[in-house]
Amino acid sequence: MLRACPCRSNGTTTSAENRPRWAKDRDLSEPKTDERGTAAPTWLDGETKVLEAPHDHGTELRLWLRLLTCSTLVETEIRRRLREEFDSTLPRFDLMAQLERARNGMVLGELSKRMMVSPGNITALVERLVESGHISRTTSPADRRVQIIALTPFGRAAFKKMADAHAEWISELFGKVTAKDELALLDQLGELKHSIVAALGKNG
Repeated sequence: MLRACPCRSNGTTTSAENRPRWAKDRDLSEPKTDERGTAAPTWLDGETKVLEAPHDHGTELRLWLRLLTCSTLVETEIRRRLREEFDSTLPRFDLMAQLERARNGMVLGELSKRMMVSPGNITALVERLVESGHISRTTSPADRRVQIIALTPFGRAAFKKMADAHAEWISELFGKVTAKDELALLDQLGELKHSIVAALGKNG
């Protein structure tokens, strides 16, 4: 389980109890110890045990844990910033992002498939966004059993602010990776995705 995210503070003030561990331990170069005085790793994440004994794990497993750790670190920080700066959540942001691309709205079932979550979870999320005025829900003229979900003008404006901030956050977190390395990673991860899809097809 991740306990911290190595990201630069955005200036938001939080109480000592609610601040993440990295915000309390500014000097990351200082050795950390547990209650027995034993040196403890700075980060407690999926890679910790692998780093302690790297030769006990295959390259594929180490790569998977590295990907998982990076993904979770980024996701944890994005969730925090959405909550603190926009009083929003990542599921709400993801739902609005799908609708932003669908100018004429989207049916509930298609939205559920694109977000890869159950219709029940989508319904609860839609209810909250309808109540807040971010999205509208209308009945399809072709089939009254079908609901069409769309961003309202208010929701579209709110999403743009979040999306612009989101792009800046990602740029900040990826700041130490060169443009050349980003393109190389994109290609290599594309190959990994093809390998995973092929393996799933064989097992399906």
